[in-house]
Amino acid sequence: MREKLTLPGGADKLLLHSCCAPCSGELMEAFVESGIDYTIFFYNPNIHPEKEYLLRKEENIRFAETHGVPFVDADYDTENWFARAKGMEHEPEKGIRCTMCFDMRFERTALYAHEHGFSVMTSSLGISRWKNMAQINDCGHRAVAPYENLAYWDYNWRKGGGSQRMIEISKRERFYQQEYCGCVYSLRDSNRYRVAQGRDKITPGVKFYGDEPSEGAPPAAPSTT
Repeated sequence: MREKLTLPGGADKLLLHSCCAPCSGELMEAFVESGIDYTIFFYNPNIHPEKEYLLRKEENIRFAETHGVPFVDADYDTENWFARAKGMEHEPEKGIRCTMCFDMRFERTALYAHEHGFSVMTSSLGISRWKNMAQINDCGHRAVAPYENLAYWDYNWRKGGGSQRMIEISKRERFYQQEYCGCVYSLRDSNRYRVAQGRDKITPGVKFYGDEPSEGAPPAAPSTT
């Protein structure tokens, strides 16, 4: 049973930064159930290769269309992302490279929210149990700080069964099940870990929820180089 949600500060509409359909599915259905007017903002220049990026984006678009939700497709400015990641290529997952990545995506989301009359924004990133929620929320609050009339909603999307419903929705919709966070360095480290475990490297676009009993992708092994 979902909690009925109310936007903070008496806001009447929400901008949702979405990283993918599996992570945003529970949030999207919770917003619809609570009667919240929201728009999806898809800005994820970290996702590589482009085949993986397009798969995640197009799946998210299809699911948004089933709910009649507006979808903003932002630029895939990978060169900018790589420029900001320079020098962080061998940082571990949940380290400063991830902070940079969240900052970059949220800064762009906050700018769009400010320019288009949204007073509240949030992200689907925090529902994943493989992510550091405090790290994500810090980045969200930092992104909205320059804008006086914009707030970041740091609701705990995992609580009250949210994480389990995320998996259930993903299996029901047979969403694509990504096996690494998204960036080329996460893919590299995940493949190193898999090879060390005697497993095959990741093949993008082949695994879907419901294909086998699983609760999501394993975390990438920390980079040690």
